[in-house]
Amino acid sequence: MQHALSGSRRLSAFLSMMVLSVVAIAAFSPLASAHTLAKHRSKQHWSGGASVTTAPWGTIPTGQAVNLYTLRNGHGMSVNITNYGGVVQSINVPDKRGGSKDVVLGFPNADDYYYDFTQGARSSPWPLSGGSGDTYFGAIIGRYANRIANASFTMTCSDCSNNGVTYHLDANNGVNTLHGGYLGWNTAVWNATPAGGPGYAALKLTNTFPAGEGCLSTLTANCSVDGGFPANITVTVVYTLTPDNALKISYDAQNTEPSGGDATVINLTNHSYFNLGGESSGTVYNQELAINADTYQPTNENQIPTGAFVPVKGTAFDFTYLHKIGLNIRNTNLPDGGGQPYPQLVIAHGYDHNWVLNGSGYRVAAFALDRKTGITLTTFTDQPGVQLYTGNFLVGDLQGTSGNTYRQGDAFTLETQHYPDSPHHIGQAGWPSVVLNAGQTFTSTTAYQFGVTRGGYSSHARF
Repeated sequence: MQHALSGSRRLSAFLSMMVLSVVAIAAFSPLASAHTLAKHRSKQHWSGGASVTTAPWGTIPTGQAVNLYTLRNGHGMSVNITNYGGVVQSINVPDKRGGSKDVVLGFPNADDYYYDFTQGARSSPWPLSGGSGDTYFGAIIGRYANRIANASFTMTCSDCSNNGVTYHLDANNGVNTLHGGYLGWNTAVWNATPAGGPGYAALKLTNTFPAGEGCLSTLTANCSVDGGFPANITVTVVYTLTPDNALKISYDAQNTEPSGGDATVINLTNHSYFNLGGESSGTVYNQELAINADTYQPTNENQIPTGAFVPVKGTAFDFTYLHKIGLNIRNTNLPDGGGQPYPQLVIAHGYDHNWVLNGSGYRVAAFALDRKTGITLTTFTDQPGVQLYTGNFLVGDLQGTSGNTYRQGDAFTLETQHYPDSPHHIGQAGWPSVVLNAGQTFTSTTAYQFGVTRGGYSSHARF
């Protein structure tokens, strides 16, 4: 994998050390529990030790059967993915002691994902009232990742039939639409096809999503008239576990309307929650992070970007150098440039903001490290932004894959994306377009690459 980095600065050369060490430890302990490895499982092998195992994973309450797919690359890494929501259920990677760690939060069975993801649509809190709410653990997020203000937007497009039309969406996050509405792509059962080749294993997921999704008529008014996202979409998402211990995610979304037909808006991401100390190992505040961004977007009290692009230098949002995630997460004495009545860290209960990535094209977006386990994570993307979220609304009511509960700060996300609320800023300077015209295809690639180090990373490493 190329470590291309654009922009005025480069992360120091220790990234190359990580790549050399990523395959140095081949110890592997399977993640899948006994119920996962069911009788009717099948396994496909490729040269270099790569394989994909398919096992039934039960039937969700809608009556649809789902599977769990285990991708292995022969270099000590495995990933469990279910075709319910395209969820990355676990990622097992080598650590510096010759063992392995599951480094994402998740649930032990498909029903937990169903009840967690659909609690808003069912108007039924799960598992208890006053809980963590919909976590989106590990899922494919669409049609529009992140928030859209006031649960509506007006399409602005050229050579389209719906220019100037205002669309009404689910207000599933206060007054906002979040992650596609009550029944976003994380709640869909995807068609899945295992694939692979020399040293790599892959899972291809496909689905179609109709015009009107994102407006649930039982909970949202105006769905019958310009309700939901416009245009039919055909989507392919491919997860590839590479020989160099990267989980690469390729997105392909086509607006299948005829030429001159309705345009839509699109923003796709994966919502994995990382903890490089291991799932349920405690908070990530002592893990270290650097983000390739000189600018971030402050939000108003509804967590919608104010429209400002604020330099991170001198704020608690400066991750241009490698430091502990928790270093400034409580520090409201630093300026934040938000211009709001409350500090940004108070509004979001921590970090839950979009960083505007330096450069363009496929490049390094972030680097993270846990010195205790030696596990490193380098994020690559071609997207313009990344949302760092520090699990601020996990309140201890959810039991994860280990049976332990998840609490605030137990993980962080790096959701590569276009900017939140971009549908309200179409055509404005500084806002990359999220418009997908009829007949056009959106493509994007993100990769999460894991490595192992026994030390040597300087706290002065920076972008």
